[in-house]
Amino acid sequence: MSPKRGDRVAPPAAAGAWELRFASNDAVKGWEELCRQAASNTAAAWREMRDRGHTPTPTARHHRLKGSLASASHSGVSMEQWQIEVTGAGRVWYLVDVDHRTLWVKLARTGHPKATE
Repeated sequence: MSPKRGDRVAPPAAAGAWELRFASNDAVKGWEELCRQAASNTAAAWREMRDRGHTPTPTARHHRLKGSLASASHSGVSMEQWQIEVTGAGRVWYLVDVDHRTLWVKLARTGHPKATE
């Protein structure tokens, strides 16, 4: 059975790691496409997100989005929004739910998101 919105981005988080969940069905589709096109890079991005510190040091490939994209809401709760570069154009945007130690994958794309161009 394919994952859907609200499902965990498998496998389950180990003790002390962040749990990753899909925020939308579009994120599921984009994640699956990233897995098909860049499996090892997507796996590395998953590990980096899962093992991120509470306040990670931003890098050129993994950082909080800026301006109006710096925060977004999920289930009525505003959260920080971060981006991880999976490939040259492929991106994952995720929201940080500190209270539940959950990262909500809001966008996953093989192409560069137009909102940041």
